[in-house]
Amino acid sequence: MSNVEPAPQEIQCGAEGAEGPVHELLVGRDVVLGGTRGLTVTRTIPHRDRRMVGAWCFVDHYGPVSIAGGPGMRVGPHPHCGLQTVSWLVEGDVVHRDSVGSLARITPGELNLMTSGRGISHSEESPGDAPQRLHGVQLWVALPADQRDVAAHFEHHGDLPRRDGVTVFMGELDGLVSPAKAYTPLVGAEIALAPGSRRSFPLRPDFEYAVLALTGTALVDGLELAPGPLLYLGTGRTGLDLVAQPAARLLLIGGEPFAEELVMWWNFVARDHDEIVAARAAWADGDRFGTVTGYDGSSIPAPELPATRLKPRGRHR
Repeated sequence: MSNVEPAPQEIQCGAEGAEGPVHELLVGRDVVLGGTRGLTVTRTIPHRDRRMVGAWCFVDHYGPVSIAGGPGMRVGPHPHCGLQTVSWLVEGDVVHRDSVGSLARITPGELNLMTSGRGISHSEESPGDAPQRLHGVQLWVALPADQRDVAAHFEHHGDLPRRDGVTVFMGELDGLVSPAKAYTPLVGAEIALAPGSRRSFPLRPDFEYAVLALTGTALVDGLELAPGPLLYLGTGRTGLDLVAQPAARLLLIGGEPFAEELVMWWNFVARDHDEIVAARAAWADGDRFGTVTGYDGSSIPAPELPATRLKPRGRHR
């Protein structure tokens, strides 16, 4: 999925970590993908106060929404560099195409993971025979400096580790280990809670964590969380207590606080202004990011750069 804002703001991310366990409710903003009649997503990361959770640097939550009579998801070819895209569905189907020749249809409970490295382009769309409802999340993971130019590649994982309502799609949680390739220590998991159930999970105190409610309402560390905001939990935790009321489906993300300063602009993750300028020029020139075949539509042009230089700064205010 793309950041399709016509005038994207510079997103400055950096090295400051959390100061132990906290409770920060990060209210997202609505962004429309694909024009005025496109799909509306709620973007909670990057947030003006908290721009990363571990290496996770982008969280879009969309739906549940009916796509009957409409295009559903339709995001034309666009570029990425310096990151991984993580696609996770609760309802519906999405077709992925990319410039390394991948074609994959993702359904709920499966993982699409695209590692951009130095550069890749892709498209995403709801197929014509897709279910009438669409609900999911799109996340990005920043690549560390020594892996940011890794060869672009794509992974589809339909058989992920699951136990008692928990599915780990990235990293490791409570003994469940995802087969997906990660470049920094992190975790991404969906936790389905039955009505009235109570669950506890071991956490790593050197990780920072956040929880997003996908459906239902739950008590997370004693705080009520409903769909909408992201609850940032900080570091220094050895466990997490969850209580469903009545039933809930939660997304847990976490990882070691990312030690590098970053600049994230449009669909690029870089270390300085000049890298962003070079990536934008390469997309405009038709170089570096390859070509997506099979998508019935045009590519998304890069927006204009801001008048001032982009500067990497702290990961939170």
